[in-house]
Amino acid sequence: MFLKATLLLGLAILGFHVWAIQMEFKDISKDLDYFVVSVEFAVAWFNSGSTEEQAYKLLKVRRAQQKSWTMIYLMDLDLGRTICKKHDEDIDNCPLQESPGERKVNCTFIVDSRPWFTQFTLLNSTCQQI
Repeated sequence: MFLKATLLLGLAILGFHVWAIQMEFKDISKDLDYFVVSVEFAVAWFNSGSTEEQAYKLLKVRRAQQKSWTMIYLMDLDLGRTICKKHDEDIDNCPLQESPGERKVNCTFIVDSRPWFTQFTLLNSTCQQI
C-alpha cells in the first residue's frame, strides 16, 4: 500500500513538473517593477560580455513577457552603442554614437529573476545587428 501511495505521489509531482515546463509566456506591462530590473540586468550582462569599449544602452523594449507562475521573463530589446565607456556612470543619459561608428542590436533575453535576493540568472540570449 505504501509503495502505491509513493508511486502515485511521484507521478503527481512529475506531472506537475511537465505541466510547469510547458507553461507559456504571457504578455505583461513593460513597466512592471520586477521586469524593469530584469531588463537592467540583461543590458548590464550584455555590456559586461561585450568586447567593445563603448557601452550599449536600452533604446526600446519590443516584447515583455512572463512565464506563468514564475519570475522568468522573456524580453526583446533594441540596444544602441553609446559614446561612453562600459564602466562610465549614467549610461542611460549618454548620447548614441553617430556614423560611422553607429551600431544597434536587437537581443532576446530570458532571465530568471529573484529580485528580493538580488539574484538574476540569464537562461538564454541571442543578439543580431540591426
